[in-house]
Order: sequence, then C-alpha cells, then structure tokens
Amino acid sequence: MMPNQKTSAPASEQHGEFKKLSLKKLQDQVVVITGASSGIGLSTARMAAAKGAKLVLAARNAAALKQLTEELRNQGHSAVWIKADVGNEEDINRIAEAALSEYGRFDTWINNAGVSIFGKAMDVTIEDMKRDFDTNFWSVVYGSRAAVNHFKERGVPGALINVGTVYGDRGVVLQSTYSASKFAVHGWTENLRMELEKEKAPVSVTLVRPGRIDTPYNEHARSYLDKQPAHIGMMYAPEAVADAILFAAEHPKRDMFVGFQAKFGAFVGNVAPRFMDKFMELTMFRTQQADRPSRSVTDNALYEPGYGMHERGTNKGVVRKKSLYLMAEKHPVLASMAIAGISSALWNSIFKKRC
Repeated sequence: MMPNQKTSAPASEQHGEFKKLSLKKLQDQVVVITGASSGIGLSTARMAAAKGAKLVLAARNAAALKQLTEELRNQGHSAVWIKADVGNEEDINRIAEAALSEYGRFDTWINNAGVSIFGKAMDVTIEDMKRDFDTNFWSVVYGSRAAVNHFKERGVPGALINVGTVYGDRGVVLQSTYSASKFAVHGWTENLRMELEKEKAPVSVTLVRPGRIDTPYNEHARSYLDKQPAHIGMMYAPEAVADAILFAAEHPKRDMFVGFQAKFGAFVGNVAPRFMDKFMELTMFRTQQADRPSRSVTDNALYEPGYGMHERGTNKGVVRKKSLYLMAEKHPVLASMAIAGISSALWNSIFKKRC
C-alpha cells in the first residue's frame, strides 16, 4: 500500500459513527513525538518503546535524537529520528513524510515541543514573544493539520494529543508569553475537537494538562530574571505526563489532567478568579526562582537547541512519580468505588460514635 493511498473504512466508520473511536494498542501503533530529545518527550519515547510502539522522534537536537534512537534500537525497539524545528510548517511536514516513508502511516501524533520565557511581561521583547509562539502554538497548529489530514485520508481512527499546561488555563506571573501561547493551544484544541466531532472525523483529540513537572524546562527557557528559573515546591515526574499521553493514545479522552494542582488551577481560576490572582501574586514570584544566579539571557533553547537526553531538571522540592488524580481519570469506576467506600466508612464511624 502506498503511504498516501486511502483504505476502505469499516462499515460503521463509513456511516460516520465515530462517537466511540476504537484506537489501536500501543504495540500496534506508529507514534510521532515532537520535542523528543528531553523532558516529557524523552520520557514518553522511552515508555512508548517499552510498550512496543514504533517511534518517529523529532526535535532540533540531532545528536540527542541519534543517541536516543540508538538506545532504543539496542533494546530491540523500532525508531527513526528527524531533526526538525517545529515552528516551521515545512519541517512539520517533513516529520509526517518521514513517518510515511519508514512505516507507511502513523497512528498517534503528539504535539509536545515547547519552550518558555521567564520575565515580566513588559520586559520581554516582541521578537522573543513571536519566536515563543512559533514553538508553542504554531507548531501545534501545523502538527494538528498534518495529523488530521493523514487520519482523514486513511479513514482509520487516530489520536491527536496536544500537550498544554496548567498555565494555559490560568495566567501566571513571570511567564506571560508561555502562558498566552498555551491559552492559544487550549483554545485551538477545543475548537478543532468540536469541528471534527461535528463532521464525525476519525480523530480522537486529547488535551493533556500537566501541573508543574520536573524537567529541564526551566534550564531551556530564556530568562530575563536575576535568579535562575526553577520549580520550587511540589511537582510531578515527567513519567506521570508520559503515562497520561500514552493512555490517551489508546483510549479516546477529552482532557487528561496530570496532578491535582492542574485541576485546581483550572477550576478555581474560573470560579474565583480574584482569589487566584492574589494566590499567584503571593506564591509564584518566589516559587519560580532558585536561590542562584540566572543563566545568561543568551543561554537558552528559544532560538537554538537545548541540551538533550535529560528527563529531569534542577528543580528543588518534592517530586511525585505518580498522580493520584490521573489514576482516577484513567479508572473512574474504581475511583468512584474507592470514594464511596471511604465515605461509607467515615459515615459508619461517625454514626457509631453518636450511637
């Protein structure tokens, strides 16, 4: 079968019945991952390979991609890599072409690449803002279009997974451009999902919304601050996000929140915005900066590739390997049963004491 050749869809799909899409198991999938050379992308690549997926790995750091691909192949996994600047639509199209050339298809496309800028909103240059939007927002648009077109042409259900952030639901001090770009990602994803659902297209669209994650994200960011950007306090391991991403690759999900702090930020930010303003003002200036000098404003991954092959960063605090909230999202029936059991036990305890 030629890479772009259309295949005949099952009868149920030909009649547009995509309300309950059936996605392949990871062991039968070809998965595209952008931003695969470090952090969440690197963790996702290793986890997906361990589950048997064939991988197409993309990032700007060619040396890191080559090393990762060799690592996975030495473990008996199938992977190819392609150097690409995801802020360039032509490079995104080359990623899709590489997948078609090597495997004849792809089943899941993960828009994961991203970079931040730390600095007060009025200090960051317009040039830096535009570059940040290229990487964080336009890459998602380009990747989404490439993935959706492919899934429509094949007529076989596929998964589009866009990685957002808690800061795409709620503004945060010192990361105005990153936050704004992620607001745009969230809005784009929601609009695209509704339009595809309306036309009954064979695409599962998931927005993954992590809380604060222990990755080299802060070291890769462009910094206008005197102190080094860092997460201070509680955060989650990148494996928790990878777990959410790969669950969505097999199970159609609208949203996947990683960490209660992500859900808290989205919910409270909507119902009590002024409270959240004050909370952010009180906590986020001090919990986004380490007690050491910042890297140079020119030493970052905004315009050039950052260092690769590191899943974790140099943050300071408690790192949780798993998210209980994510576990509840993955297994809502079991979570409901557990809550009911706990509630019943508490009720009986209180009732017996009163008796």
